[in-house]
Amino acid sequence: METKSKVLIIGGTGYLGKRLVRASLAQGHQTYVLNRPEIGVDIDKVQMLLGFKQQGAHLVSGSFNDYQSLVNAVKLVDVVICAISGVHIRSHQILLQLNLVDAIKEAGNVKRFLPSEFGTDPARMENAIEPGRVTFDDKMVVRKAIEEAKIPFTYISANCFAGYFLGGLCQPAIYVDEDDIAMYTIKAIDDPRTLNKTLYIRPPKNILSQKEVVQVWEKLIGKELKKSSISKDDFLASLKEQDYAQQVGLGHYYHVCYEGCLANFEIGKNGVEASELYPEIKYTTVEDYMKRYL
Repeated sequence: METKSKVLIIGGTGYLGKRLVRASLAQGHQTYVLNRPEIGVDIDKVQMLLGFKQQGAHLVSGSFNDYQSLVNAVKLVDVVICAISGVHIRSHQILLQLNLVDAIKEAGNVKRFLPSEFGTDPARMENAIEPGRVTFDDKMVVRKAIEEAKIPFTYISANCFAGYFLGGLCQPAIYVDEDDIAMYTIKAIDDPRTLNKTLYIRPPKNILSQKEVVQVWEKLIGKELKKSSISKDDFLASLKEQDYAQQVGLGHYYHVCYEGCLANFEIGKNGVEASELYPEIKYTTVEDYMKRYL
């Protein structure tokens, strides 16, 4: 019987992190969750951590502000997954991972590192507009540090979180249920086919234009919606009226909506596609996801 890797999840109480913890436990991995003192008296997060512990997870004290605690935590496991926020409407902490890269390099035992990405592939966003490009630039800084340190990696390009995008019929894209993202991610950590590659999560039934998504919703509600459109130039002009965080987020929408950055390329030899590698996973389709809103 194949021995499953021991997994450390950092950011385990966050939007995606909690799903990664659940998926790791469900797939039988010894799962460690970094317990950061910064959580303090955030009762919801404390209770979540205790819930993970009751389900069999190990809580490990550590913080990005305490380098040695990161080294100690990393030494306990085979795989490190980081899910700290890179979304400006929450917090943008991507470069904190540079401390984690140093800790992994010093520990010397980690066989796979999955940094906090889980969205658009930053390597394909060199022409992204300001100020939203900071997200992609920072992720590439972390990638450079990982590869220079010769740390084995898997990058996860999960495209659009369904909870953010499908609920508002927002854009033509590739939509992925957050629990499915977590399931595919954990599947990948012991798979030699994903080593030092980008795992693209592109469920074929979920590659839809905005018009197609609207048609799915119209079918579900039994009504035809009134539709309007906005030109690229008008959309870009409207960004100037927003605050910084909104400009970053809407800049990403521009690349998805108007440029089609998620699906306008072939994966190539440096990447693999999740639903092809793991056909046994029954992923959530757009229609099934949208039924939740009825």
